[in-house]
Amino acid sequence: MKADQIMLVQKTFEKIRPISEVAAELFYNRLFELAPSLKSLFKGDMKTQGRMLMQMLDYTVSGLNKPDSIIPVVQDLGRCHVGYGVKEEYYETVGEALLWTLEQGMGKDFTPDVKDAWAEAYKLLSDTMKSVH
Repeated sequence: MKADQIMLVQKTFEKIRPISEVAAELFYNRLFELAPSLKSLFKGDMKTQGRMLMQMLDYTVSGLNKPDSIIPVVQDLGRCHVGYGVKEEYYETVGEALLWTLEQGMGKDFTPDVKDAWAEAYKLLSDTMKSVH
């Protein structure tokens, strides 16, 4: 990722952080709308799941400018996801749901540049997670 894209992702995440609970709910609703079969992968309380999602997103966004610090954690997350039954092809749908959620949360601030920066950030993270499959 380019430095300006990292800064853009970090700056725009500030708009999502205060609405993280709503954003997580939007994300999972959209994900299950796009791929209803994925709902079976989630066994626990979805509010808790949403909090964990947003905490991990916050951690990774904050660490984008120092990838060596977040890569091992993201790889561990990928290993966990393999154990949960996540397949590589699910990552595309997750990315689509994430970008849609960010667009809902940011409204007019979700410009083409912001979308491209977030798509790059997601690609970096999902490629890192998939590398352990």
